[in-house]
Amino acid sequence: MNQSVALISEDELDQLENFLDSEAVAETALDLVGAHGLLCALNIAPEKVDESTWMTLIFDEQPNWSSAEQQAEIENLLRKLNATIANDLYSDQEIYLPCDLSLETDDDDDIPEITLWAEAFMEGVFSNEEAWFSDDEESVAGLLLPIMVASDLFDEGEVKDIRKDRALSEEMCEQIPEILIDLYLQFNSPEK
Repeated sequence: MNQSVALISEDELDQLENFLDSEAVAETALDLVGAHGLLCALNIAPEKVDESTWMTLIFDEQPNWSSAEQQAEIENLLRKLNATIANDLYSDQEIYLPCDLSLETDDDDDIPEITLWAEAFMEGVFSNEEAWFSDDEESVAGLLLPIMVASDLFDEGEVKDIRKDRALSEEMCEQIPEILIDLYLQFNSPEK
């Protein structure tokens, strides 16, 4: 693990969240929750993705930067977020997700934040599906199941049945931080 990269602070997370929620980014850009989900998947992935690729996945379109300084600052905050996730996974620490681990919302029209996180995580998986599933498809699919349930992207089979069971769905969402470590070890354990 590269210790020269600084880890992101709470204030920096707030600053990044405010920018990603601002008019400066495309409506199709990921917010902080989505960026975190995508970066978790890309840090776990069996094949690493270069920085320019994941920056493009987060922003979708080039933001309307107010200055070169702002661009450098925000891109540096994303690097710090990425480094923090990588550090936590490498150190076998439970990942702090920037959202509630629940499918419950105050308003029925709202999409739960864990769903947004999980959809972005699955986008990271889909970006190189073959690498994720080529080695041990059954184990990886089993580990991904709670994230698949939370994502609401799958409306058939076992995932659909689990989504109908609210208590089981909630229980699975609560398991996600632990599952991230298991997924990371699936692809990044010392014997790999």
